[in-house]
Amino acid sequence: MTIAKVEVERFSLTSSRPFDAVVAALKSAVGQPNMTEFFKETRATKSFPDLERVVHGSLGRTDLMLFAEFDLGDILRRETGSKTPQIIRLVVGNPLIMKEMVKHVPDAGSYAPVTVLIDERPDGVHISYDKMESYLLRYANAEALAVARDLDAKVTTLLRECAG
Repeated sequence: MTIAKVEVERFSLTSSRPFDAVVAALKSAVGQPNMTEFFKETRATKSFPDLERVVHGSLGRTDLMLFAEFDLGDILRRETGSKTPQIIRLVVGNPLIMKEMVKHVPDAGSYAPVTVLIDERPDGVHISYDKMESYLLRYANAEALAVARDLDAKVTTLLRECAG
């Protein structure tokens, strides 16, 4: 058994835009395939170029897609009966980017696709992302780190845009 400590860098910013506007901006920039159909299509492909075609058809303008959405605030709001706080976890990524990291560092599969957390607080809407490069630093693999840095740049650029 091995236990390793992984230090993570969190990218965070606060937006004065309304929560719904930040979420809508992010969702409009990423592909939103029907995941059941997406996985059926990817499993049915007969070649890697066919798989790439399916993936590319599911990506948004940022080369990312939405894998899952968790409305964490719903549980909190049900307890309080309030309309706030709003907090949502969006799992976004690109299977082709994940592949490039995982082929060099299999443990990268534990961290990708990535999580974007958007939550409402008294001082504004917080947008947070744990940087992939920080997860992979301990593996010291130059190829995986280069891919992770590119992914981090895509995600942090997107989050800055969404924050307005």
